[in-house]
Amino acid sequence: MAKPIGVMGGTFDPIHFGHLVTAEAACEAYDLEEVIFVPAGRPPHKAAKYISDSQHRYFMTVLATIDNPRFTVSRVELDRPGYSYTVDTLRTLYAEYPEREIFFITGADAVLEICSWRDPWSVLELCHFIAATRPGYHLQSLDRLRATLGEEHSQRVHPLTVPALAISSSDIRERVQAGRSIRYLLPTSVENYIHKKGLYRHGG
Repeated sequence: MAKPIGVMGGTFDPIHFGHLVTAEAACEAYDLEEVIFVPAGRPPHKAAKYISDSQHRYFMTVLATIDNPRFTVSRVELDRPGYSYTVDTLRTLYAEYPEREIFFITGADAVLEICSWRDPWSVLELCHFIAATRPGYHLQSLDRLRATLGEEHSQRVHPLTVPALAISSSDIRERVQAGRSIRYLLPTSVENYIHKKGLYRHGG
């Protein structure tokens, strides 16, 4: 039987060790054959916020994942016009991997918002969710979500504790703008790319 695949979506602005450690932990916990990183094209929930150019975010994701044979990067959302909806991405990937179970890896806080996503019931039919949490995260919120989703769909949401989730992209951007060090928060290749391209120096 073919192993399941993982999908990690996000703006990756920038990608950091929290994302990478989470993907690796999900691989081990759920015996995933690979994790496909999907940089967001135009996320509707961030329509009013500045997001770095998609090519920069794509290249940073490639640089961060290139040395792990189980990690790949997809342009599925970057090359699709309009807003990026998870349900559309999952349908595309489901068509590419019809014999595989898909585990969508994201933060627990994002999972709690799933009922506000486009066509959430189809999303839950297309994949399992790995809800990455920080150590000490109170799972009562996930319990309430399970009550909302019902027994069948709630069985497709799986919490996963990941210590490195204390790192955040927004903190990295603020550090760059303030001229502070971002070393050891993300791969050196991504750090060098940020400095070479002058990303985040003026906020956003």
